[in-house]
Amino acid sequence: MRKQHLVLAAALFLVLASSFGTRTSAQQSQTGTPLRVVVDLVQLNVAVTDNKGNYITNLGPTDFVITEDGIPEKIATFEEGTGPTRRLVDMPDEEKTDMGNSSPTQRDGQRGDAALSLNAALAGADVFILFDTSNYMYRGFVFAQDAISDFIRSLETVDKVAFYSYSRNLSRAAPLTADRARVLHGVRTTVAGDDAALYNCLLLTLKDGAQYPGRKVVVVFSNGPDNASVVPPEDVAELAQSVGIPVYMVSTAEAQIEPVSTAVFERLSAATGGKAYFAKSWRDEKKAFASIRNDLGHLYSISYYPVANPNHRWRAINVKLVGEHAKKYHIRTRNGYRPQPIHSSDASVPMPPAGLSPNY
Repeated sequence: MRKQHLVLAAALFLVLASSFGTRTSAQQSQTGTPLRVVVDLVQLNVAVTDNKGNYITNLGPTDFVITEDGIPEKIATFEEGTGPTRRLVDMPDEEKTDMGNSSPTQRDGQRGDAALSLNAALAGADVFILFDTSNYMYRGFVFAQDAISDFIRSLETVDKVAFYSYSRNLSRAAPLTADRARVLHGVRTTVAGDDAALYNCLLLTLKDGAQYPGRKVVVVFSNGPDNASVVPPEDVAELAQSVGIPVYMVSTAEAQIEPVSTAVFERLSAATGGKAYFAKSWRDEKKAFASIRNDLGHLYSISYYPVANPNHRWRAINVKLVGEHAKKYHIRTRNGYRPQPIHSSDASVPMPPAGLSPNY
């Protein structure tokens, strides 16, 4: 157990260390060891809804105000749904304003073009699926496999999908791939295990996702509490926030019998900008799948280069709407991240693989 704890602790350190990009500041610690805080582009996935839960589309960058620890930040890139990623750093303010022009019907949460399908809106995203194969899933194992297979088939234009399963250990049955047949084969070849180490395995899944550029999401299918992890859920949630990956929890009413797990599922997903769903049974998960696809298809992807900030601990992010939208609509996104200070020389500072755009 001690060996396992050390391995997982090391994995957590490496995840946090490798999730950050170009160095932007360097200071000396009190001991004289170089203290380097690596911070690059911060990326946010932002959902905007009205009081009825309808998604608000066609907003522009000038409709949003972002602060980090109370410091105003300048939006660097902006993307909505199927729209292209638009670089704003050097764009005149009047052009940004023009990008925000839209029809009233779309601003009231109505879909503007019926031809704009959710599948099209999800194009280019990477989805990591994590399936609970512990003894909590014995009774509904086959039904859960069917539900996951249906979910994978429904992701028609998602770029790539990875399928992992877990009980006490993580199994990467199908690493991130565009080959749906390989992913479905991974689902069908899973077997039931024993204890559940959800938080250990979710941490490792997030680590894998952090290695890829672009938009990512983790969808967890779980039906019970964690009884084997050495990593607490708070650490996993903080990591997900820091690497900018929303976590969606899909479960059944059986999981709600254990209120602690239910509360953790809801807190963890909300903290990362995701959601938790509890259906009556695994046979009744289609609404949850549709809701996840709908959510991913209506996210605003907004990024910024943080202004110099002496805070090397948790940095609070606040996203607000301005003008007429400020009180009418609601925003859901992650609420901060923690830059990782690294005591090392320049040569040993962990850097992301070549070509990787760091995401927070």
